[in-house]
Amino acid sequence: MHPVFLVNGVPASGKSTVAAIVARRLSLPLLTVDTVKEAFFDHLGIGDRDYSRKLGRASYDAIFASIAGFPDGLGAVIDAWHKFVPLDVLEARLARAAAGPVVEIWCHAPPEVCAERYRARAAFRHPGHPPASYAPELADLAARATPIGLWPVVDVETRTPADEDALMLRVREAAGLHRA
Repeated sequence: MHPVFLVNGVPASGKSTVAAIVARRLSLPLLTVDTVKEAFFDHLGIGDRDYSRKLGRASYDAIFASIAGFPDGLGAVIDAWHKFVPLDVLEARLARAAAGPVVEIWCHAPPEVCAERYRARAAFRHPGHPPASYAPELADLAARATPIGLWPVVDVETRTPADEDALMLRVREAAGLHRA
């Protein structure tokens, strides 16, 4: 089995910052949909939103296929908006990866904060991602987004930096891990 930490939330919700902390503190690989997707953009080209979503799904599949090949007991931290795929797809990917235990780390901030973060970083992101004009749509998504909630959920409000020790205590408890 492979312990999997699903760092979940809409774009610009603070996932990458939280995922980096969890991966570092648990000494686990950090796998991000954006990193894989950007490599695909570089090799296959940039297209419209449907094309971007297609590459996102391929990136997601690649991440879980990679975990399936890890040595037994080695897990991963996965940074993604996990609700961009249907629940049955996520469950199939977790099964393929022999994931367990699974912990969802739910990152969120007020919609206007997510939108402003997105606008601020849009000019510096890979050109395959939606432009700054996506921010209002993102704010609408952030206003209605919720965790998946099928596994233990560690809730992280990201307006202010996380207290790493407190965060990791909650993550370890959710996963049934003893302090190392």
